[in-house]
Amino acid sequence: MTKHVAVLMGGWSAEREVSLNSGRACAAALEARGFRVTPVDAQRDLASVLARVAPDAVFNALHGPHGEDGTVQGLLEIMGLPYTHSGVLASALAMQKDRAKVVMKAAGVPVPDGVVVNRREASRQHILPPPYVVKPVAEGSSVGVIIVREGRSHPPQELAREDWSFGEQVLVETYIPGRELTCAVMGDRALGVIDIRPATGEWYDYDAKYAKGGSIHVLPAEILPDIYQRVRELALTAHQALGCRGVSRADLRYDDTPDGTGALVVLEVNTQPGMTETSLVPEIAAHAGHSFGELVQWMVEDASLNR
Repeated sequence: MTKHVAVLMGGWSAEREVSLNSGRACAAALEARGFRVTPVDAQRDLASVLARVAPDAVFNALHGPHGEDGTVQGLLEIMGLPYTHSGVLASALAMQKDRAKVVMKAAGVPVPDGVVVNRREASRQHILPPPYVVKPVAEGSSVGVIIVREGRSHPPQELAREDWSFGEQVLVETYIPGRELTCAVMGDRALGVIDIRPATGEWYDYDAKYAKGGSIHVLPAEILPDIYQRVRELALTAHQALGCRGVSRADLRYDDTPDGTGALVVLEVNTQPGMTETSLVPEIAAHAGHSFGELVQWMVEDASLNR
């Protein structure tokens, strides 16, 4: 009997468009692998839609709040629908960057120093000496991230704007110069490491992530073998410490600048990493010998409850 999979995509977070791209790509790949697929643009009536669709499993291609933070996962648990990626607790924990850092640090994973403050306070004074990074506590895809450069006299004024939509609390962290590295975890195995280099601009922002040609992906990352292996170890340790399941992706900074500290820190773990044509996890999986179709099929076959 053909397995019926509902692919959740869209939603109403700031990452809606990215999620639609992820969902369409995954739905097409699953259909090509012989699954019966129903695409679902997740809205507030999701429970009634899923009750009507009655899938055997749910592929969660949502990104950001409500799709990645444990709420949809809780709904799927209540409805008894097996689903992909991490469960309720790991999803909620990884989404709250400040809380996730506490858990990762306790597991021996190095994380950048930082503090959570009200956004208006961070707009009035430098919370840390520049350079530093300001980011929403619970957003992804570099949405709302601000880098305050060394020598900047005033704090970021945009944090005080009335149309700021990324929450009242922000995480202010020490800026780590050097390389942006990322590593995918698939089940209980860390895969390869990519060195991400923005093609234009100075850092890996939203446009560098999702625009064609926005970034250069060096795979495998051209770093010393012991550093490469250490990145893989940290990604897997962070995945396990947070209780992640299925596929995740850890983002790291590595200070290999000429006068740098050599620091290697984990910034965050993404429990719902992008699955678009420019996404990192499918690229890393392909390098490990798993085609895009094989990857999404594995994720569906891995779907379960009580994750």
